[in-house]
Amino acid sequence: MIVTVLHVGDVPAPLKAEFGPYVPMFERMFARIDAGFTFDVIHIAEGAPFPDLADVEALLIPGSAAGVYDDLEWMEPLRAFIRKAYAARTPMLGVCFGHQVMADALGGDVRKSEKGWGLGRHTYRVAAGSAAEHIFGDNAAIAASHQDQVISPPSCAKAYLSSDFTPNAGLVYDNGVALSMQPHPEFDVAYSKALCDLRLSEKFGQQKVDTAKATLDQPLDNDRAAQLLANFLKSAR
Repeated sequence: MIVTVLHVGDVPAPLKAEFGPYVPMFERMFARIDAGFTFDVIHIAEGAPFPDLADVEALLIPGSAAGVYDDLEWMEPLRAFIRKAYAARTPMLGVCFGHQVMADALGGDVRKSEKGWGLGRHTYRVAAGSAAEHIFGDNAAIAASHQDQVISPPSCAKAYLSSDFTPNAGLVYDNGVALSMQPHPEFDVAYSKALCDLRLSEKFGQQKVDTAKATLDQPLDNDRAAQLLANFLKSAR
């Protein structure tokens, strides 16, 4: 399966030399579980045209430093494309910003959370009876790095991952071929810790950063999350 990535952001400049660009993180994540995907990257934020949906097998909208409320030239065209893809029942995944912009485009409420930044390893409750429950069990632990949240999901979506900090951390959509999650299963431990350090100069004191980094010494469910996403795309096709 060819996964078309709508590239809307990248690794922060201070970390790019060590960790490389963003899309290969997804490639490595899916390769670890032998998903058999190849990737076609379209640089939407740099002005590349959106693809013809007739030529798309599956879509992935990854993370970005942008927020859905930012006045950027590509934001409204992206929303319109998401609505078109949803109506066409094109298999679609969103992660972090992708999760947020899918919800925003389809009628949800997304904004900066009053709870502030979520950093480090977060544990989410898994909805009983969901496809995710068969993979994760009752709980899923995945790295997070976000301040924006889906405050209210669209009427066409329901949560399959939730926590007290992020009640709408994972959404599955009624058309049966759209799925998203707020945390980052593509992030390895080293990169997640580096992101925590990056926040030190921006938002937080050393104690909060050290606490977030310490959580990442516990196991992450990245491979299970990758399996969930891969299974979903394959069944959606």
